[in-house]
Amino acid sequence: MKLLQRTPHPVRLLGSTLPALLLSGALASAQEPEKQEEIESLKTSIDSLQKQIDELKRTQLAQPRVSSSEATMTLFGRIQFDFWTFPQTDDAIDVFETGDPDLGPQSRVEFRRARLGVKGKIVKDMIYKIEIDFGKPNRFAFKDMYIGFEDLPWSHTLMMGNQKRPYGLDTLNSSRYNIFLERPMVGDAFNLNARRFGIAATGLSEEKSWSWRFGVFNMNDWAEVGTISSYTVQPEFAGRVAHTPWFDEASGGRNYLHLAVSGTWAFPDGSPSEGDAPNEARFRTRPEGRSSKAWIDTGRISGTDSYAMMGLEALVNLGPTQIAAEYMHSWLDRNSGQEGLQFGGGYLYISHFLTGDFMPWNRKYGTLGMPKPIHDLGGGHWGAWQLAARYSFADFSDKDILGGQGNALTLGLNWWWNPKSRLQFNYIAGRISDRSVDVGGTIYSEGDYQILGLRVMVDF
Repeated sequence: MKLLQRTPHPVRLLGSTLPALLLSGALASAQEPEKQEEIESLKTSIDSLQKQIDELKRTQLAQPRVSSSEATMTLFGRIQFDFWTFPQTDDAIDVFETGDPDLGPQSRVEFRRARLGVKGKIVKDMIYKIEIDFGKPNRFAFKDMYIGFEDLPWSHTLMMGNQKRPYGLDTLNSSRYNIFLERPMVGDAFNLNARRFGIAATGLSEEKSWSWRFGVFNMNDWAEVGTISSYTVQPEFAGRVAHTPWFDEASGGRNYLHLAVSGTWAFPDGSPSEGDAPNEARFRTRPEGRSSKAWIDTGRISGTDSYAMMGLEALVNLGPTQIAAEYMHSWLDRNSGQEGLQFGGGYLYISHFLTGDFMPWNRKYGTLGMPKPIHDLGGGHWGAWQLAARYSFADFSDKDILGGQGNALTLGLNWWWNPKSRLQFNYIAGRISDRSVDVGGTIYSEGDYQILGLRVMVDF
């Protein structure tokens, strides 16, 4: 294997010579007045072509690549360094976190994510990706880890291995581009840690207005174990269809509308005992901040043979302003004559760039893309500044299961230094209710909290 040379590079050569060649040809005919309109049109085309070349340089030459025969390898990673503090929590919140009403959540500094990975092609149409998270040195975890095939009929791409289950817009968005520090409660509860072992197919319509992803997955999260045994097999079938009915090409993608529907049909073990089998009929989530424990938690729901979940998504972007909403709802069936259960929740957020920038849209995956500030930080410029607000709710209490209800308001500030780094700040005010935790004969069921979070992040 050898490191590909960076210079001379065909993109650099093209970028330095093509505009000059085209322009010289145009100027040669400039003596004819009737050619002026044609020359102006050609100049506009040259400017557009130069922008495409500059972007190609930026994306294709930024990451080191290695090749061996037809195989390629691209190195990538991300670092997210967090500070969290809890200025106000009620006794019930302290119990949910520590089990002690007199001992509340502790402020913490942590690497939220510290990932390193490689991706590339084995042969022309065969791809691979390996990504490891080193954020917790005592227990590494793999994230995306799969092999696949591209350019297949109908499905376009087929992937086999650890990958995200296709439901929850905010969950499918990369943490590199998400507007808030943590994902909303309902999405985290239904798709905790997101990735599972499975086989999934993805596709994109010719006009790029429709995209889809569907597959079969094992419900057990094996990212820190790396082994699936026969008694941990609990299958689910999941899919998502996304539509971009409006995408304003003329504005460079600054204006667009996204709609999607997703869902899953899952078959957990149903066992009440964590020792017998890891019953995956359990929904839990943190309070949209990095507490040490889940403050909403149904526990493992005994007797659940199957459950279905459906999600609806809508997002509109108008220049610097974005509005998004999502709702998810599940129906659980239980055996032995027990009544069925229903859980659900959603969120609504609005964000706005004070600096006139915008959030791009990735039509291939139906997710947010990488913002590119008009001016990066430095050289007398201050990067891009983005304000955001989100309200979210989640209800995981029904009948005899008191997992808790959550409501939270998050205010956010994002300072994008450049497309690959930013500083994020979140203030969260929330309430957990309809929960039941017994400590010394006292039942704790509801309480208020406030959380402050700060993150410095880079990706490469």
